[in-house]
Amino acid sequence: MLPHKASAGVKIAGYDVPKGANIIVNVWALARDPEVWEDPLAFRPERFLRENIDIKGADFRVLPFGAGRRVCPGAQLGINLVASMLGHMLHHFSWSLPEGTRPEDVEMMETPGLVTFMATPLKAVATPRLDKEELYRRVPSEM
Repeated sequence: MLPHKASAGVKIAGYDVPKGANIIVNVWALARDPEVWEDPLAFRPERFLRENIDIKGADFRVLPFGAGRRVCPGAQLGINLVASMLGHMLHHFSWSLPEGTRPEDVEMMETPGLVTFMATPLKAVATPRLDKEELYRRVPSEM
């Protein structure tokens, strides 16, 4: 999330926040809070399937698009584009690790910042599932 400025002096959790202070929400810490998430450091995407989580800013456990009045106006477009892109990538390619790499060797550590990304870039091999002729062939009965 982008930094904000305090519009007024306020006391939060015993801390004085003066008017004009830069405020940065530690989204990384929120997403890894063991009081909110069971085993927060484990990669378990299925945890989001079991709970009704609003990713549009009303549920403060997950804030990928900000919250409140300053929530990202392109959130729905972003969600739709990512789903479409992933669907196309998974449909058109078979994915594997480079020769000699085991799944447990893949480094999943992140680099915190304004945008979180992998500390070590993921290396994957994409193999087309269909050859070019089959991919672009259109049979009149299918149209």
